[in-house]
Amino acid sequence: MKIIMAKHAGFCFGVKRAVDAIEKSLENSQKVWTIGLPIHNPQEVARLEAMGLKVANNADEIPSGAEVLIRAHGEALNVIESLRSRDVKVRDMTCLFVRKAQDYAKSLSEKDYHVVLLGDKNHPEIKGIMGHAVNENNVEVVANEAEAEKISRYPKIALISQTTQREERLANVAAILIRKCLTLHVCNTICKATAERQDAVKELVTNNDVDGVVLIGGRASANTGKLRDIIKSHNIEVLWIEDENEIESNLDWFKNKNTIGIAAGASTPEWLIDKIKKQIGVRS
Repeated sequence: MKIIMAKHAGFCFGVKRAVDAIEKSLENSQKVWTIGLPIHNPQEVARLEAMGLKVANNADEIPSGAEVLIRAHGEALNVIESLRSRDVKVRDMTCLFVRKAQDYAKSLSEKDYHVVLLGDKNHPEIKGIMGHAVNENNVEVVANEAEAEKISRYPKIALISQTTQREERLANVAAILIRKCLTLHVCNTICKATAERQDAVKELVTNNDVDGVVLIGGRASANTGKLRDIIKSHNIEVLWIEDENEIESNLDWFKNKNTIGIAAGASTPEWLIDKIKKQIGVRS
């Protein structure tokens, strides 16, 4: 069996930066916390928790004297300000692309734009971006073109994208919203790493005669989900797995496949990719 790896896969800059910061803090302190999962990869989170990381459900659970790292997905402004007002050391590791989206939400809402966020309303990144707008009641979240069609008319609309969205969808939603306002401000806040991984997956399935793609990433990873959508849109079979143990339970998927592609989301650590590549290689 031939195995072809996507040219860009695994940790993006923002995730690596956050994980490196967590590891460094854990070397110096036993009271290191994040609010919510630091990244959407359960295996990497388990590794960090084994090193001593504590994961809180909300800011109220952070004890006095602790160090809390704001994850790459970011956090609402009022949460960060509340933490800084307490006896808590705050290290803001928000991804630079996410922070740009937060800044747009704040500045454009201050200028009376009706803010439309393209993304998953339940994703922590979107919740954090909403928490930077001056008036959350003037913010709407749409997941796709159909939901964008339901937006009412406003004098001014600002469109801001979740960093893991596809540029095609952002363009489609922008084309819909331009008919619903006099002024449309479009912010392409899709991160470079996301675009690179999406382009790499497109190249993998179009320029190579692959019979299927093994996609590695956490089930809750939005960027990995977008990679899955791209693969399926090219009518290529995809096996989405979180760790090497899932290879054993999906052996039938590999039957009669001569060439396998491997891709991974931006929150998938390299050590896990290597394990899975080795496991597939052994099976081939």
